[in-house]
Amino acid sequence: MADVRNVKKLTDNRFLNLYQLDAVHRDGTVSPYYVASRTKTTENLKALAHHNHPDGVILYGVWGAAKDHVVLIRQYRYPIGGYVYEFPAGLVEPGENLLEAGVREMFEETGLTFHPVEGGSYMRPFFTTVGMTDESCGTVYGYCEGTPTNANQESSEDIQVVLADRAECRRILREENVAIMCAYMLMHFIAGEGDPLAFLRA
Repeated sequence: MADVRNVKKLTDNRFLNLYQLDAVHRDGTVSPYYVASRTKTTENLKALAHHNHPDGVILYGVWGAAKDHVVLIRQYRYPIGGYVYEFPAGLVEPGENLLEAGVREMFEETGLTFHPVEGGSYMRPFFTTVGMTDESCGTVYGYCEGTPTNANQESSEDIQVVLADRAECRRILREENVAIMCAYMLMHFIAGEGDPLAFLRA
């Protein structure tokens, strides 16, 4: 049976760290494996702790009286050296729950006021890219109001706020760089009619 042994922390950074572990394969052979993690301690690495608390929050925000736009951001991301479309998102700070983090991050990244709705099991944390990281994020759903602004963004962020209707979402999926979690949710938005968050009450 596959297993994890001998975990060693290789970096000591604020937001992301690299860990090396011995990956025990099902045939008993062992090889080094490298994992990026938001945790600052070896003990809290999910491979050892076996708990799944959310590192971050993703925000599915619906905007407009007709509930026919979603709130996206177009952000410069250094790993790809270019812009990518995403949902607003951020890290959950110590002492915050997902809803609190969602309201804060939406305001900081877009200037919009976010009114979360209960998402039940849809809000629980899911893993992002498990081949390279143990990061997990919960999704908070809700309605937004206000006028977009980048006045509250950090100086290190290069973010444009996009209020996209279904036609624009189709174009984005055809032509632009899109984060995969965002892409799947945009497909759901395009395929639906009426209130995009109605499925939460089904």
